[in-house]
Amino acid sequence: MGNQEGERPSAVPGGVVGRTARLAALPMSFAGRSALGAGKRMVGRPAEAVMSDVQRRTAEQVFSVLGQLKGGAMKFGQAMSVFEAALPEQFAEPYREALTRLQDAAPPMPAATVRNVLEIEFGDFWRERFRDFDERPVAAASIGQVHRAVWHDGREVAVKLQYPGAAKALRADLRQISRLSRLFGVFAPGLDVKPLVAELQARVKEELDYSLEALSQEQFAAAYADHPDYVVPGVVAHSQRALVTDWLDSDGSLADVVADGSQAERDRRGEQFARFLIGAPRRAGLLHADPHPGNFRLCPDGRLGVVDFGAVAAFPDGLPPAIGTLMRAAARDDADQVVEGLRAEGFILPGTQIDPEQLLDYLRPFVEPALTDEFSFGRAWLREQTTRVMTPTKEGMGLALKVNLPPSYLLIHRVWTGAIGVLSQLGATAPFRQILLDELPGFADDLQD
Repeated sequence: MGNQEGERPSAVPGGVVGRTARLAALPMSFAGRSALGAGKRMVGRPAEAVMSDVQRRTAEQVFSVLGQLKGGAMKFGQAMSVFEAALPEQFAEPYREALTRLQDAAPPMPAATVRNVLEIEFGDFWRERFRDFDERPVAAASIGQVHRAVWHDGREVAVKLQYPGAAKALRADLRQISRLSRLFGVFAPGLDVKPLVAELQARVKEELDYSLEALSQEQFAAAYADHPDYVVPGVVAHSQRALVTDWLDSDGSLADVVADGSQAERDRRGEQFARFLIGAPRRAGLLHADPHPGNFRLCPDGRLGVVDFGAVAAFPDGLPPAIGTLMRAAARDDADQVVEGLRAEGFILPGTQIDPEQLLDYLRPFVEPALTDEFSFGRAWLREQTTRVMTPTKEGMGLALKVNLPPSYLLIHRVWTGAIGVLSQLGATAPFRQILLDELPGFADDLQD
């Protein structure tokens, strides 16, 4: 296969300069809307109505721009979209549609650009590798888009092509997005986007190399071969910026279940989703670290198809047993063991004083899904927990600021919080305790009933 060296001209609408300008202009636009809102309050409009208007127009502009951009802006929007269920209800409505829209697609590359990428990656005779190639993409995401094709041996395949200039655009976007924290604070007070951006920046190099993604996908495909509940497409061919895999027939994604699935489908797909994310490290030695709903496909035979393995973390022995041990201790109300375990794992830094019972009270609602045979996730529950930890008191934000997130847990934290967000969007009722007993090392079946 061909090997693309260096950066190519950007296929991203407007180029890097235009993208950067649009992102940089957002804070100025927000400042103008805020000033206008203050003026309207002075002439008698209620403060709540003014703020709602500012929020709505800010939402329309922010997510319109993010939706048009690829690279880091689109990737950041997708990462944020799984937390939509945590937004306070009075802020959620103007953002919900825009946020969830980011889980699906971005504007596609022109056909001429597609052909140019194929020539670069597969060589001048790239057409000989395919019996048929549809230049219209079937999916478009943050740094690449997917085409349906027929491989030279007759197999139906999916061809994932990286946007030319994606690497430069991705890095530029992530630098700019860190400046938008004030805007996101409009609808999620206390939310600090900088750690999320820093994490995305740290994974950029890996996610841009489709050869690394191919290796991860091959490992997942082998681990889940002939599994009754999951299917991972096999890898057919790859280069640094192109990935060919077996075609996966599906009837949509988890995003469709979030939108209009029956309760039975929400429950069944929610359990499949949770079991895969928690159990994959034990079965495959890898953690799938991009849990947004578009990566989980609804197969006609009832299985859950899993795609997009650009963001993974290696756990050859499964998830750290300390996670299960700490959850078990919290479920038993053993405050001293929780504090001791968190210190040992680096969540509480040396010299930090913390009241064990206060910490246990802070964590207890998060352990709630593991205490009963079935737990019903939902937006109201998630909003309640988000509001509780964001409250500027010593029991809320004051306690949260004392808890550190060790680098080794960054992706685990991203997956768990993202998964809870998706389960809450689904409103799924799932046997979460049993899932942990089956899949999570260190979580023993000796909790008090």
